[in-house]
Amino acid sequence: MSIPLEDLFNDVIAKSMRGLGISDADLATKAGVTAAAVAAAKSGAVDDAVLLKIAPYLNLHGPSLVTMAHYAWKPTDLSLLGLAQFNTVYHDMTVNAYLIWDAETKNAVAFDTGADAGPMIDFIQQHGLNLSLIFLTHTHPDHIMDLAKLSADGAVTTFVNAREACAGAKTFELGATHSWESGGLKIEPRSTWGHSKGGITYVVSGLSKPVAIVGDALFASSMGGGMVSYADALATNRKEIFTLSDNTVICPGHGPLTTVGEEKAHNPFYPEYK
Repeated sequence: MSIPLEDLFNDVIAKSMRGLGISDADLATKAGVTAAAVAAAKSGAVDDAVLLKIAPYLNLHGPSLVTMAHYAWKPTDLSLLGLAQFNTVYHDMTVNAYLIWDAETKNAVAFDTGADAGPMIDFIQQHGLNLSLIFLTHTHPDHIMDLAKLSADGAVTTFVNAREACAGAKTFELGATHSWESGGLKIEPRSTWGHSKGGITYVVSGLSKPVAIVGDALFASSMGGGMVSYADALATNRKEIFTLSDNTVICPGHGPLTTVGEEKAHNPFYPEYK
């Protein structure tokens, strides 16, 4: 099943304007367009000339924004042995959770629960896997909704950043925790806060390609809302995700799988990589 992009081009515009604190009138004045044109773009009206004019004042890559507006790019469909994505419905959206396993040992590690852990639990049983650990990228309800069921009421140890402690999970401090090793897999936590106060990206090695479970820090062609700190959301993604190898598979909390290389080439929020 092909998963659509989480955000439209006008979502990207709105997130940037909100994060930078720029009003329609201010952006119109800076870019030399009308306030009505800015409002239209935020509502989804496609005018390439307007998009190219406003993008630099939002620190966005104009051509990538235009590409989004015309639905002209999506990440290449990815399939990686030892990685499964689970999509479940939470209110009016879908949310992703992930399972990574070592084919030899059958050891599995889960990342987030989604709204319903049932499909993941069924997959684990059908493939004869052993769920050894659970990691939470952040504690927004759509990502931890079914933790009690997935962890069998705490029988499977769950870890979460101490900045976002929650019931049913052991906390860790980034300064004191460098990595975990579990049945052929190595899991390294990296701070990608900004969308949430303790957001974590988990970099996993042990498969044929490196994998980064990023939660809502980054989406294909977009990023999380940066509601805690827009500036830090941008900065931590640059420091902790975009420094990974281009072939690293990015597993976002919403939307399709992507790679570091594809986001460098197509994500409007990061014009410096174009």
